[in-house]
Formats: sequence, structure tokens, C-alpha cells
Amino acid sequence: MPETATRPLRLVVMGTGPFAVPMFRSLVASAHEIVAVVTRPDRVTRGRRPPPNPMRLAAEQAGMSVLAPPDINAADVCEQLAALQPDLLVVCDYGQILAADTLAVARYGGINLHGSLLPRHRGAAPVQWAILEGDATTGVCVIRMSPRLDAGAVIVSREQPIAVDDTAATLEERLAADGGEQVLAAIDAVAAADGGDVGTRQDPQLVTRAPRLTKACGLVDWARPADELERRRRALDPWPRLATFFAPEGATPQRLVLADVTVGDPPAADTEAGTVLAVDRAEPGSVTVACGQGTTLVIRQLVPEGRRLMTAGEYLRGSSLREGCRLGFDAGGPS
Repeated sequence: MPETATRPLRLVVMGTGPFAVPMFRSLVASAHEIVAVVTRPDRVTRGRRPPPNPMRLAAEQAGMSVLAPPDINAADVCEQLAALQPDLLVVCDYGQILAADTLAVARYGGINLHGSLLPRHRGAAPVQWAILEGDATTGVCVIRMSPRLDAGAVIVSREQPIAVDDTAATLEERLAADGGEQVLAAIDAVAAADGGDVGTRQDPQLVTRAPRLTKACGLVDWARPADELERRRRALDPWPRLATFFAPEGATPQRLVLADVTVGDPPAADTEAGTVLAVDRAEPGSVTVACGQGTTLVIRQLVPEGRRLMTAGEYLRGSSLREGCRLGFDAGGPS
């Protein structure tokens, strides 16, 4: 069992998504005592309850019961947590903002593990926005919690490079794996301060936002440059994914998820964005599309609506897509 530099603390751990799981497992293996695990309630859609969220599943595997209040800031929930006499709330990928009264139930308040180097990329999707913005590096940090979103003092942080082929999924997995060590270091720092100030205040001039993604974020705007679309493809994997539409000869547009793309050579002539410049039907095949600012994007793998992942060559063998076609919601065959 890893030793802690300070006395063991009584922890309430709050999380929902997969990013919190490695941190939780590090805390389970530590000398600290987890007195409660809190997660978001499962959403019931069309009468069906989804599988347990990652944090609930990890807690149950560890033999721990889980609290799932609809509102973490409700008075009765605060009373329930206060009765546990926690020293610290440890939060990651939870999904609700904790009010000042909720933070006050623990002797030392709360800390939060975040998937960026704050103050850059405050918000719900820091990993995705780091790729979208073309950052060369990102990292994780642990902050003191305040009622303002991701605004607390930074206690510890660690930088990581973003690889040229990183998707949101691969980058998030690496950052999450690093989170447990950083949280343990932050707990030691908080305990050593014994209620005093700890951490470095964030510079408000350096704040950038990382708002929650929507499905509409995945729709290709072919007027954007190809390097931006390539980053978007990686940032939106596994959700909502990058997609465009093709309407063969005026038929109902077919949604095409772009599963593998690269930046191509500049076009020989100025061409309207979204126009197919070249197709290569020989396996594995490719589709080259004109983009904004005189750039091109090469599609190598895609998922046609209702079908499996396939190479561009496989798709082209059964499709009327050819040079001169246009991609986009209202685009179709050559004019």
C-alpha cells in the first residue's frame, strides 16, 4: 500500500465518467480512508436504465456503496455528507458544480482533478479543446475547489505532450493514468497546510474556455482549412465524431463519418470548398476534398450511415461518389 507523507484523511470521492476511475483506484490503494463515493444518477431513457457509469462500476468492484443524489447541493445531501465527518472532498469528472455550503461539509473543503493545465481550457471538455486548438502540450492539474468553475488555486500540475496522432480517447487515457499520482500529492499538500492557503492562483488573463461539445460540433464545415478539420477529426473521437453528407443524384443525403483523414497537397486550381477533387478506387483508396484557404483533406476510412467502418476504396466500389461531386448537407452529384 503506498504511504502518504501526512496522516491518512477521510475522503469523499465524487466522479462519474471514465477520467475519474484511475484516480479512484489510486485512492483505494492509498492509506487514506474513502468514507463515501458519490456519482451522478443513471439516466433512464425510454424506460431503459443504461449500464452503470464508469465510476459507479469501479466503486462496486471495490466493494463500496455509492450515493447518487440528483442535486449534490441539496440541504439533506449536505447533512448526509457532513455526518460522515470527511476531511476532504476529492472530485473528478463529476458533472455538477459544488456550492460553497457543500464544500464546507469537509474540514479542508474540496480538490478537483482537471484534464488541462489551468487556467487554459476551463470547462467540461478540456482534452478535446486542447486538440482542437492545436496545442503542442497539455497536462493535468489539481486545484482547490471554489463555487466558480475551475477557478481555484493550482496545487500540483504535470505537463504532457500531445502526439500528432492523438485522439481525445488516447490523450484522455494517458492524462487519466497520471491523475492518481497528482491527486495523492495534492492531498499531502492540503493536509500539510492544515487549513492554510495552498496552491498558486490562476492568472485571469490566461483563461480560455472548453465548453461541452454537442453533436453539431461534428458537422464538417468544408470552408475551414484542412489542418483544422484533421484536428477536429481527432478531437471528436470517440464522440460526436466528424461527419459530412453526400446526396447521390439528389437523393436523401447520406451521413458519412470520417474515421481517418490526412491533410493533402494543395489543389492545382481554386475550387469550391467541399468539392471532390480526386478519388482512388484501388484498395485502400482515398477521396480528396477541397477545403478552405487553398487546402485539401484526404479521406482514407469512413463509416456510411447504418454501415460498418470501411476503407475509402471499399466505399467507392458501391457508391456514385466521383470527381466533381460536392460534400455537405445540401450537396450531391456534379453540376
